Amino acid sequence: MVACSIPSTSRSLPAVRAHVSALRSPMPHPIRTSRLYSTHASRLQYRPRPRLSRIPPKSKIHIRSFASDGPKAPVSEGAKTAHKLESETDSAASAASSPDETSFQKPQVTTVDSTTSTDSDLDWEDRPNFQIEKFTDLPYQNFGVNQHMIIDREFKEVLRQLLWRFRAPIRYAFAYGSGVFPQSSADTATDAELKAVHSKAPVAVQKAQDGSPKMIDFIFGVSYTQHWHSLNLMQHRNHYSMLGSLGSAAVSHVQDKWGAGVYFNPYVTVDGILIKYGVVNIDTLCRDLSEWDTLYLAGRLHKPVKILRDDPKVRLANQINLLSALRTALLLLPPEFTEQELYATIAGISYLGDPRMAFPTENPKKVANIVNHNMLNFRRLYAPLVEALPNVDYNDPAVSSRDWITNTDSVLKIEQDMDPIKRGNMVRRLPKAFRSKLYFEYQKKFQIPQLEFNKMIEESKDEDAGSFKRQQGGGFEQRVAQDEPEALRQTIRGVIKKTISWPSTSQSIKGVITAGFSRSVRYLGEKMAKYREASKPKEEDEKSS
Repeated sequence: MVACSIPSTSRSLPAVRAHVSALRSPMPHPIRTSRLYSTHASRLQYRPRPRLSRIPPKSKIHIRSFASDGPKAPVSEGAKTAHKLESETDSAASAASSPDETSFQKPQVTTVDSTTSTDSDLDWEDRPNFQIEKFTDLPYQNFGVNQHMIIDREFKEVLRQLLWRFRAPIRYAFAYGSGVFPQSSADTATDAELKAVHSKAPVAVQKAQDGSPKMIDFIFGVSYTQHWHSLNLMQHRNHYSMLGSLGSAAVSHVQDKWGAGVYFNPYVTVDGILIKYGVVNIDTLCRDLSEWDTLYLAGRLHKPVKILRDDPKVRLANQINLLSALRTALLLLPPEFTEQELYATIAGISYLGDPRMAFPTENPKKVANIVNHNMLNFRRLYAPLVEALPNVDYNDPAVSSRDWITNTDSVLKIEQDMDPIKRGNMVRRLPKAFRSKLYFEYQKKFQIPQLEFNKMIEESKDEDAGSFKRQQGGGFEQRVAQDEPEALRQTIRGVIKKTISWPSTSQSIKGVITAGFSRSVRYLGEKMAKYREASKPKEEDEKSS
């Protein structure tokens, strides 16, 4: 510190002015450069001291952070974690684009001693380890890479940069819907139509949406719901409805306790792009994927999505979800069918109990549009799983070609083994919550006494945990599988509707509160417009006939 004497009031005015001028002159060189490192950066960084004592605002722009305040070390660790998850996501996408895609669901065969247990490699589906933290802990190399769709690189980077606009930590994220995977062939939009959706859309977004601008949908998987909303409310209060004024505790309570456990903020503009993002706790997401307790998010992931930030725990749960969707579709299908019928059956699962399909608020041709315009993505998603299951196979000479995965000119034929033992095994391996509901329906149908039924279920649970017996269906499951095909289809469809109906209905009601009245009216209006547009050709054909 430099001591300065206050000039006496008895001095003349020129002397006072000279003294003040001396105080305002630049400090000597040793003092001006005494701090060579910025204390505001997340790491030590050499920075010559400028004449101005204030750090320029632009010096903070390059720092990607997750929290708006707090210690710098955790922020840096969070950014490193996000970068690592994105790197793992890119590695999986690169593996998924390999010519040998269908071999990725098969673990490498290793020679082991006969006394060595290899349960972890063989029965991962029955005993999934949801405590894993690293991708190397997954059952085998390239596990689940079929979940990663290939999209335009520049479009992917635009979507990924949107995640960095959120300082609250996003552990898992994917983009989905018609804004990412077109479901129709549209005409070129005018500048006015484009700006009505995206105020300042990058060229990559315009190209990807093929002249039909649409809101882009995201799902964010987070570790701690209230903490995430607390940080996001501080940064993006305008994303929330009036509910946000009650604080993060109220927001997280509505998210976790109402509906399917998802909180949506629709019609939000980020970097000139109109988006809708849903926030879900990572445990809620994994439970729905592995057990089908609501099928709300599991159904969305039955269809192709673009994973932007991957997580090993979610990848494991989603692989179980995809296998469950395939098995459910096989129980609904005849011995021989086409892959288009398979994908339509899988894509239609999540819409069976959706209340929007019962009202004029959804395109009645939605499932057909999703499948017809995304055959390649569906094949990438499910072909490795068809190859992996022992009771279903392609029965088409086209699969002998090396590039059959990417060749969508032909619709492949598939056949399945209708042996009751194998189909009983499929029933036994359906997701836990869904399977329990199916068992209850057949208990009533077969008129099995409650005590006998309970005993049978307990025995099924207590079967030898160290063998494959527990993966196999018993007499009850085989009896279910041998039911009349149409009766079996009706029962399974009924269970799907009961699983989806209430969570989806309550989620829609919750949307009025979380989105706000004006956004809800806008959303409803757009859905009704899609319904009318899809119904026009049918009405015109009926009139002409």
